[in-house]
Amino acid sequence: MLISTRSRYGLKLMYELALKYGAQPVFLKDIASAHRISEKYLSKLVIPLRGASLVSSFRGAHGGYALARAPRTITVREIVQVLEGKLTPAVGPRGKGEAADNHPTDAVWNMLDKTVLQALENVTLETLVQAGRESVLNYQI
Repeated sequence: MLISTRSRYGLKLMYELALKYGAQPVFLKDIASAHRISEKYLSKLVIPLRGASLVSSFRGAHGGYALARAPRTITVREIVQVLEGKLTPAVGPRGKGEAADNHPTDAVWNMLDKTVLQALENVTLETLVQAGRESVLNYQI
């Protein structure tokens, strides 16, 4: 499994929305300039996130984007799955000519698959926001 820039930038987008959760919606141009990411690229990422009911959009002068749910209920796994598709780091169809039987080495790939998915599931946007705040506090001390 290769995590593309879609997920990396999409997670940054969602992190910024989590920081502003409960406040005014955020403009994509503000997130784009803060992270030096193309606003056009972010606008392409927000479409599937909206479709998955992770992001809400608002029109007008006070419009923009906001999280559709509380940060504590949105996992990194959800975000990555929306942006990358099915997550299977090591398990999948065998190569051409490989036998379809179960092999003892398959357990290694199954364990890797389970571990990666569990790790992504255990991190929420709220976890990331708290970690970000703590690192800022630790840096200033």
